Amino acid sequence: MSWKLFGKQDAGEERSAFGRLFDGLRKSSSKLVEGVSATFTKKKLDAAALEQLEDLLIASDMGARAAARITAELAKDRFDKEISDEDLRAALADEIAKILKPREVQLDLTQGPKPRIVLVIGVNGSGKTTTIGKLGAILQKGGEKTVIGAADTFRAAAIEQLHVWAERSGADFVSSTQGADAAGVAFETVKRANDTQADVALIDTAGRLQNKSELMAELAKMVRVMRKLDEDAPHDTLLVLDATVGQNALSQLESFRSVTEITGLVMTKLDGTAKGGVLVALAERHSIPIHFIGVGEKAEDLQPFDAQKFARALVGLA
Repeated sequence: MSWKLFGKQDAGEERSAFGRLFDGLRKSSSKLVEGVSATFTKKKLDAAALEQLEDLLIASDMGARAAARITAELAKDRFDKEISDEDLRAALADEIAKILKPREVQLDLTQGPKPRIVLVIGVNGSGKTTTIGKLGAILQKGGEKTVIGAADTFRAAAIEQLHVWAERSGADFVSSTQGADAAGVAFETVKRANDTQADVALIDTAGRLQNKSELMAELAKMVRVMRKLDEDAPHDTLLVLDATVGQNALSQLESFRSVTEITGLVMTKLDGTAKGGVLVALAERHSIPIHFIGVGEKAEDLQPFDAQKFARALVGLA
């Protein structure tokens, strides 16, 4: 693994991480770059051009609010002035970064209480289970003793998938059978973490958002039983969102917020979609920290979120 999740990267690691980010966002950036290049070649940024740009940003899944904000800011200094496509992309990156920066919060799971208990939520197929596996692998590689709890007992595939990740990384693993009580698995995971003096406990959950009352009851029970062992559990509740669903990610976030508290976001599958701009829409609409983004299949493709780097990669600026 060539980068550190926690701590400062050296220059080579930073370049390598940005390269993976740039490549991972290529589908999203290509869509935006092609649109900008086709429209703005030494063109004046007049009212018609700004309207075209706003439409282009909306089509890139940034949402109407963010698109309107970005074009309004550009118009303040550049209205009716000639601008090249590269200058426009640089200006776009700056404005996008301004929206994203307040949501950029580094999450260092090596700090704080021991064990640090992390509940991971999200709909089925969002990349939730894979994110837990990647976090576990990175933590183990960094010398942090990790316990992974497979409390998504609704899907046998989720249990099997997490077991593979745990075996590969050397993390401790707690599970039960399909259909077992999820709260019981959560309790046993925290107990195992306490008994073995682990540093971090990562707990998967079911993602049956179509039945919110059932999910709410299950999550509430999980929290209740964990607090018998640690009154502050969970210390973090991370919502995993799939970038490929585009604007639907906003409704997922709002639905989960109505069910439970969310302390931070993870956006996955950015490498598999042209809808990476949805992260800008999320940042514009919701004041929830963005901790990590996923730009590939490997553990090191789960990266701490950096607003400036993300913005530059999104508009195709290396």
